[in-house]
Amino acid sequence: MVCPCSEEPISPQTLLWMESGVLYGKYKLANIITEVGREHTLAELIVRGSNPLFGEVPIGGRKNSALAVIPATMLASGTSTLSNLPDISDIATYSRILQSLGATVQKPCNGTMRIDTSKVCPDRSPPLNLVKTIRASYYVLGALLGRWGYARVGLPGGCDIGHRPIDQHLKGFRALGAEVTIEHGEVTVEASRLEGAHIYLDVPSVGATINIVLAAVLARGSTIIENTAREPHIVDVASCLNSMGARVVGAGTGTIKIHGVEELHPTKHAIIPDEIEAATYAIAGAVTDGDVTLLNVVPKHLDAVIAKLREAGIAVEENGDWIRVACRSKPRAVGVKTHPYPGFPTDAMPPMMVLLSLANGTSVVSEGVYENRFNHVDEMQRFGTKIRVEGRTAVIEGVDHIYGTSVQARNLRAGAALLILGLAARGKTTISSIEHVDRGYEHFEEKMREIGADVSRAREEDEDESRENDDIPADGEGIRRVVNLGRS
Repeated sequence: MVCPCSEEPISPQTLLWMESGVLYGKYKLANIITEVGREHTLAELIVRGSNPLFGEVPIGGRKNSALAVIPATMLASGTSTLSNLPDISDIATYSRILQSLGATVQKPCNGTMRIDTSKVCPDRSPPLNLVKTIRASYYVLGALLGRWGYARVGLPGGCDIGHRPIDQHLKGFRALGAEVTIEHGEVTVEASRLEGAHIYLDVPSVGATINIVLAAVLARGSTIIENTAREPHIVDVASCLNSMGARVVGAGTGTIKIHGVEELHPTKHAIIPDEIEAATYAIAGAVTDGDVTLLNVVPKHLDAVIAKLREAGIAVEENGDWIRVACRSKPRAVGVKTHPYPGFPTDAMPPMMVLLSLANGTSVVSEGVYENRFNHVDEMQRFGTKIRVEGRTAVIEGVDHIYGTSVQARNLRAGAALLILGLAARGKTTISSIEHVDRGYEHFEEKMREIGADVSRAREEDEDESRENDDIPADGEGIRRVVNLGRS
């Protein structure tokens, strides 16, 4: 789709920002004829394989960090500025959640968002249709409870990759003195005054760790949380909170101590790079026998992925804020088991399975985080891969060739894996349900094209019309809609 004023392509992520009333550059959407969500449902990715990937890829801000830092701004009254935000649909959805609570959100350009929380009303409940599309919506509970002592939010949604309860979140809220009730699909937390507490998490849950920290920074006294998750975005959230005047120490160590303060102030904060996006492009480069350099990364955050790539025979060079990945021979089979950080990340496992599907020998992949992470395997098998799933373990026998087919992206990381398979396959691949991919990868097909991938986006019915002559519509042509744009 092209903006009639600037004649520049408008991505589906941008359309979400415009549809929600958020400013984007000089333009604001005045009227949309067709619902934005419908475009995501109808869109497909068309991939033609066998092209090696070469070049540089700038890595955007970390999705999971941004989705925690955005609600954290509600802990202070005033305008905070967040930069290096990824241009993904989950960020647009979260902006709408904050707007529903009374915040004013602006996303002018270049990954920078300004959030004015001075008119946030904790008595409001975010619309369920928004809450159910994004797992991280539960951070609204911790932020509103921490500042106002009250929050009512629907149970969260997100990718279908297994059972992900929020019992540890609620355990932490109760320990701080909150009353918790769950009725009609909504969670209500309430406290006259939160008090510091000593909390031990039964499992090192990332979401529970962040949510309890959000609730505790304004509590009276000190809070100690043990057995916390240690992911880099927890450190990033703590850094943001400390820049607002909070006193959080120990993030990233397994034990976090919080000394409650009376109030916080707005801040300016830059989101750390997304290591899962970096891992995805690194594996894509290796799978296609390419040579790809990832810019704006923190190599330390990718230690586990880099170690497995090297074990598989992939050349990896790292220096400062970049990583270069090159494949000069057929990969070797390796064993992989996912663990919470600093172990091999579960979100990088689906793309890694693509590499192992084309490796010499038999690999064994064990999933140590989610019980339903392998629900994409049947789609991978359509390409001709040889994968056998036994509970939480997948046995992968490497093959020499795979062939393009039509598949469905069932979740975010599965969608990325299918695209990488399409890049390595002979012939054409069509991937539907790519709204999942848009949730976590900014400008995915554009970035892929920059390094040599033959990938485009089209509407399903337009693709049906083009099957006879096998023409692929130019980017944006297959998803044009009538809009009325006006200068803001």
